[in-house]
Amino acid sequence: MKKAFFLFGFLSLGFFSFSQQSYTINDETLELDTAVEGNLDLLWTIDNGTYRYFVKTNSGDIQELVNTKNAETRKYQEEYKSVLNALTEGYGVPTDQVNLTLYSLEDFFNTYNATTDLSYNYEPRAKLQTRLGIFGGITNQPLVENPNNASVPFFGLEFELFEATKLPRHAMFFHFRHALEADDFEYTSTQIAIGYRYRVINKDRFNVYGNLKLVTYDFGNATYTSNTPEIGTYEDSFSGIDIPFILGIGADFRVTENGYITFAYHDIYALFSDNSDNFPIDFALGFKMNL
Repeated sequence: MKKAFFLFGFLSLGFFSFSQQSYTINDETLELDTAVEGNLDLLWTIDNGTYRYFVKTNSGDIQELVNTKNAETRKYQEEYKSVLNALTEGYGVPTDQVNLTLYSLEDFFNTYNATTDLSYNYEPRAKLQTRLGIFGGITNQPLVENPNNASVPFFGLEFELFEATKLPRHAMFFHFRHALEADDFEYTSTQIAIGYRYRVINKDRFNVYGNLKLVTYDFGNATYTSNTPEIGTYEDSFSGIDIPFILGIGADFRVTENGYITFAYHDIYALFSDNSDNFPIDFALGFKMNL
């Protein structure tokens, strides 16, 4: 075991030694990583917890990309954009949306290198798109004990994250919902969930999907009736994280260029959590829009 550990450490040390190179820039010696290599190289390092980025040309000239704040106006001056504009002038690669982050700079450098060198190959990163939705509906809390099978209203918000393609099938969603109580079912709950969505039918004007809530955090209050007459009814609060794998289905119908009416049948069945004996009622109507 020790031999394997030392071998792994030796190989790791060798990997990092080859992934970095020493440069002297303005009398400062730095160990820099190469993020992009082409007609323009993107170099970077972390110096005392701060990311620093550099551009290297074919002639070997290296300039640091900086974004300093004006002491009087307190506005960032975006000097790095001026440097990139000067180096890429005439090739139509805009810098107005470039941020001083590794992700954004890599995208810019790759785009420029592919524009100026037809043999330059790289896989463009998938861009992400988001949607925000509101919804409301009725539920009989199918995953908790509900002796009278009472139904109560609920409402919530949803944030959806997916690949920015024409018809994306896969998505992650963040779900917030709050259910009220009824006279004969004094149980109120709030849920925050993270889940996965797959669009089974995926058309331009509508889509039908399956939901899987992976992780939930629930909290709320409930009133119980004790079997002991002396105790009677009593209130209790609850909270906790669970991995229930709750199944649901839904459908979105495009009504504007960026807006959708959505219908959902949420908590149908939980694979790894208790299910009520009642037939599950958890229907919602809502509206989503692209951000």
